[in-house]
Amino acid sequence: MKLFEYEAKDIFLGYGIAVPEGNIANNSNEAEAIAREINRPVVLKSQILVSGRGKGGGIIFADSITESEKEASKLIGTLIKGIIVDRLLVEEKLDIAEQYYASVIIDRKAKKYVILASTSGGVDIEEIAKISPEKIVRYWVHPADGFSKQAAESMLSQFSNLSHDDITKFASIIHTLYKVTMDYDAELVEINPLVKTASGKFIAADARIIVDDNAIFRHPEFSSRDMVRSDDTPLEAEARKQGISYVDLSGDIGIIGNGAGLVMATLDLVNYFGGKPANFLDVGGGAKPEVIKKGLKLVMSKPEVKGVLVNCLGGITRCGIVAQGIIEALQEACEKKPIIVRMIGTDEKEGIQLLNEAGVPVYPTLEEAAEEILKRT
Repeated sequence: MKLFEYEAKDIFLGYGIAVPEGNIANNSNEAEAIAREINRPVVLKSQILVSGRGKGGGIIFADSITESEKEASKLIGTLIKGIIVDRLLVEEKLDIAEQYYASVIIDRKAKKYVILASTSGGVDIEEIAKISPEKIVRYWVHPADGFSKQAAESMLSQFSNLSHDDITKFASIIHTLYKVTMDYDAELVEINPLVKTASGKFIAADARIIVDDNAIFRHPEFSSRDMVRSDDTPLEAEARKQGISYVDLSGDIGIIGNGAGLVMATLDLVNYFGGKPANFLDVGGGAKPEVIKKGLKLVMSKPEVKGVLVNCLGGITRCGIVAQGIIEALQEACEKKPIIVRMIGTDEKEGIQLLNEAGVPVYPTLEEAAEEILKRT
């Protein structure tokens, strides 16, 4: 789950990391009032959950109160990368002397967290890595070992252009970012840029936090948040609301299975026989008829889908339950499309009998089922 910039900054502030003076505005009048309170040049920042908003025109500087109101009225309601801007973070324009980069992110290959720091902030870290790799330092941390301020200072001492005082301040912030990461079960915590002002103060000019979806239950403060992501397709957004594991693909053969590995194998086989999967949908283990029904109706609602292949391996999931869900979906679906089922395992005979009575073809092997769905589409 991605947090908005203002949410991440509120968290940082609570941990003692300085952020620019500012507030959230839902309209141009509120933006003007905030600018008046700050009483110096401001920056208007669109609060949308996509990267690259600055390049898309989502960040605007204003030198006066009047200009703040004018620019805010233009920005609110506009589309940036397909997202409607409905609120702005209005904050002071910083007197920038230097820009740095700091983040904590999961390195899944190493099975550790990796802490990144750079003396070139304000641009994509990938660009820094390509152009000036010597300006990036990395430090891998196992959660069981922890990360100390001394370790942060040690990694930053590799930068020859940082003074001892800057290293101390920078290290304190990096150490705090790691604590935020642990406390919030975050996949990513980032400041880019971390600004050093002309007065020598370090301020988080921007902030990003991505919380692991699997850990949301440990953070009741986010329980009311909409789990839909900004990059979801309409069907993915609907599936997320319904608690269904669904990913849109570009083909025309709907795919449903119970278990991620089984669904992936089904996708591969359909592709092997020359078909193009339209989606990935995993109903999970022990799914109830309601889940099967919702999943099948969702897949059939996609205009591009010409037919659906259901692959059920009965274990915890009973074949009879899957069959019941398929039949209920067919009874309620607005548009009927060919459905082919491969079913084997717990309550296999019951499931096959129910589907046969409903006129749904069932095949004993996945190969036969995959070939049949392609014939019918």
